[in-house]
Amino acid sequence: MNSFETLRQEWFGNVRGDLLAGIVVALALIPEAIAFSIIAGVDPKVGLYASFSIAVLIAFLGGRPGMISAATAATAVLMITLVRDHGLDYLLAATVLAGLLQIAAGFLRLGNAMQFVSKSVMTGFVNALAILIFMAQIPELVGVPGMTYVMVAAGLAIIYLFPRITTAIPSPLVAIVVLTAVSMTFGMDLRIVGDMGALPDTLPVFLIPNIPLTLETLMIVLPYSAAVAVVGLLESLMTAQIVDELTDTPSDKNRECVGQGVANTVTGFFGGMAGCAMIGQSVINVKSGGRGRLSCFAAGVFLLFLIVVLGDWVRIIPMAALVAIMIMVAIGTFSWGSIRNLRDHPRRSSIVMLATVVTVVWTHNLAIGVVIGVMLSGVFFAWKVAQIFRVASSLSADGRTRTYRVEGQVFFASSERFASAFDFKEPLDRVVIDVSGAHIWDLSGVAALDRAILKFRREGAEVEILGLNEASATLVDKLAIHDRPGAIDSLAGH
Repeated sequence: MNSFETLRQEWFGNVRGDLLAGIVVALALIPEAIAFSIIAGVDPKVGLYASFSIAVLIAFLGGRPGMISAATAATAVLMITLVRDHGLDYLLAATVLAGLLQIAAGFLRLGNAMQFVSKSVMTGFVNALAILIFMAQIPELVGVPGMTYVMVAAGLAIIYLFPRITTAIPSPLVAIVVLTAVSMTFGMDLRIVGDMGALPDTLPVFLIPNIPLTLETLMIVLPYSAAVAVVGLLESLMTAQIVDELTDTPSDKNRECVGQGVANTVTGFFGGMAGCAMIGQSVINVKSGGRGRLSCFAAGVFLLFLIVVLGDWVRIIPMAALVAIMIMVAIGTFSWGSIRNLRDHPRRSSIVMLATVVTVVWTHNLAIGVVIGVMLSGVFFAWKVAQIFRVASSLSADGRTRTYRVEGQVFFASSERFASAFDFKEPLDRVVIDVSGAHIWDLSGVAALDRAILKFRREGAEVEILGLNEASATLVDKLAIHDRPGAIDSLAGH
């Protein structure tokens, strides 16, 4: 498929489904953008403008068609202290700088780092996100009129049962329209979107953050920008991977990094806060039939149209309708099979998944949970590989030459076992260390080989190394010290 055909397919391959899904996403974005603005301590329009700007820009620049990006809680919580201590202009400046850092990450191809995120971490990330999405709805279900629960139940019934009648119209959109109509008809005293904050009635305008361009300002803004850049990219790349699986289509992770960066940089100049991909909204989009770039573009444009032109209608949408949609997202996002698999999957994989879930839910920080999960995966992998290691030996007929055969991976986790496999006090004339069945990976492995060679030489034995593969030989030639003058004397430092 040539580039023109790919572009046409991404934009116009699913026009009807993308437009309808975009409407649903736009309606669901409004209360979230307002809530995230409140979290960050800024006016609701900051989050709403950001959601419009990021969604429209990422539709053109992102690496994952059908994925929704906007203002998010993950980035909003990182800005609380900055806004409190320095004000809105510093938040806008931090947003611009965060975007520039993300662009740099994309050009450095850091998106490729996603290959190091294991399936267990991904599952933990998804499950934690589902729990957080559900927990975020609890305030809307506590201390509210009893009719709220009836409306939420009715909304869920429509969402799950309407597709049995027809899938031509997204059931979440039907739920919003029906519940709003019922609420207005019967004059129900329910919490509505308008109760969350005033909606803006003008278009965003270009502005340059009013801050002094000094090194001191950079030092104030940089830590926040770096945190937002990392968290934003991590959540965006994880979300892209999830949407990849939902739609069985690939994404360009490095292009996504650059796209997120450009979107945030531009958004900062239009009075918006930083954002990133949203797993909840992306799942809503996919489940509502959205697949192409048009769905994200439509969500951004409809969002602005809704708040500026149809703001009076949007204000009266009952929160119960949006809560029902988000509960649907939480249920659909959670990997229920992972609970059944706890008994069958390897224990270490289950520990990684559960640790990721607990950390994310405990800290409400997706980045921390994913980092913990990746670290645990690395530790468990290193431990497992270190166990697949052994050293066997045989003595020559004359008793003067011993051959050690090393099998497995020689690196930091197995270097001690490697060193302890040799008997340096055995009276020998010659020692052969055959590593044709092994691979030396790092400085620790080279150092272990060095120590073995030097200790045998110190005891008067000649040492020969056999079977170094090309990669191991290159590493040994570069880092080893056993053939350097005075090398034996260095043993005193070990």
